[in-house]
Amino acid sequence: MAKPKTTYTIIDVETTGRGNKITEISIFKHDGEKVLEEFTSLVNPQALIPDYITALTGIDNALVADAPTFAEISEAILSITEDSIFVAHNVNFDYNVIRNEFKAIGGDFRRRKLCTVRLSRTLFPGFRSYSLGKLCNSLNITLVDRHRARGDAEATVTLFEKLLGHNNSDTVFADFLKKGSKEATLPSHLPSAIFEGIPNGPGIYYFKNKKGKIIYVGKAINLKKRVLGHFYDKKEKELNLCRETAHIDFELSGSDLVARLMEDAAIKHHFPIYNQASKRVPKPFAVFNYEDRQGVQHLAFNTLKATPYPLQIFHSIRDCRLYLEHVCEQFELCPKYCHLQENVWTCSHYKLTTCKGVCREEESVVAYNERVSLAIDYMANSNQNMVLKEKGRHLEEEAFVLIKNGLYLGYGFVEKSEQIVNTEDLDSFLIPQKETTEVQGILRKLLLQSSGIETLEIQSH
Repeated sequence: MAKPKTTYTIIDVETTGRGNKITEISIFKHDGEKVLEEFTSLVNPQALIPDYITALTGIDNALVADAPTFAEISEAILSITEDSIFVAHNVNFDYNVIRNEFKAIGGDFRRRKLCTVRLSRTLFPGFRSYSLGKLCNSLNITLVDRHRARGDAEATVTLFEKLLGHNNSDTVFADFLKKGSKEATLPSHLPSAIFEGIPNGPGIYYFKNKKGKIIYVGKAINLKKRVLGHFYDKKEKELNLCRETAHIDFELSGSDLVARLMEDAAIKHHFPIYNQASKRVPKPFAVFNYEDRQGVQHLAFNTLKATPYPLQIFHSIRDCRLYLEHVCEQFELCPKYCHLQENVWTCSHYKLTTCKGVCREEESVVAYNERVSLAIDYMANSNQNMVLKEKGRHLEEEAFVLIKNGLYLGYGFVEKSEQIVNTEDLDSFLIPQKETTEVQGILRKLLLQSSGIETLEIQSH
């Protein structure tokens, strides 16, 4: 029995932009030699089309008002693409848009994929740009009705036929379609060799666009696994990020802690467009103390702006409360007078049970205030000088994080063979960094779990 001939469906969609609802779709079914069938239709996205999309495509709300919805053409799409390989220029965009449309109507859409951008980079190397317009111009392919689904899909058909006709096409197509291949998963503009060069260790990574500009910074315990996770994520932000990614750089850190510190510094330095959450300046909170009319010393918290003499500063109210719980428990203080419980006569905290009874007049105010004084001294002086020891980037190296006079100074890497006697010996290995509220939060959480931290026993002179 003859083996069934491979068929391909070359597809292009136009969308609303934000939300990526389809406004037009064009599909050409191809048997590797000629076009067998075509399906092209405007689509009512049931959402407003922004003016900038209309300016780009010519498709406006009036044009699609009487067009079928995606649900009404879904069976036709399933039928024409059945048992075919899904082909598109920047395939992950078109594929995920269509798959999300099916998901929205309770359906499922799964097809094998080929990307004409990635195929072109392999079979036609050396072009400055692999955008559809510029690639068609370089290969003398006629492209009419740019940014309309049928015009772009028809040009992609011609490009695909040129790719099929290349001397090495059989090998390249087979490699791209292998089950374990990442070619259909990686961003269109990212060379596979770049991804394969990313290690599995901890560190930070930089997504860069075609101009070499950093557009996203992330950190991971396993760099390759985390980067690959971006390419499988179907959220609109991730799809847009991957569409723009043309290169990935990385730096090894040796440990998760150093990676987190490196990530914070890199985001603050580069302000990448896709790290929007990290650009927001958090409202700082602070712990302070005061004495009430009965002479009881309180520990309380408020915004830093409203705190005249802060004992400790935090980048979130949650971290502030967690730290106060730690201090309250360690010094056997009263949750009521640490403002972890409000509007109560006596404390009855679900977690903190170490109160000696000052709130029930079972302990003298003098005795209680002595422990509050110890807690204040602890907050003012704890971790003033510390060198946190971390794993290095390789077996013969160690990493360190340096804190002096309570201030984070940075991190560094030092060979195990080096003789380190005091903190001054670390100066030549230190990579200086600025302390931020995010860094304070990272280090404070770690120090509250100090039983698992290894420190270097060195003296400061």
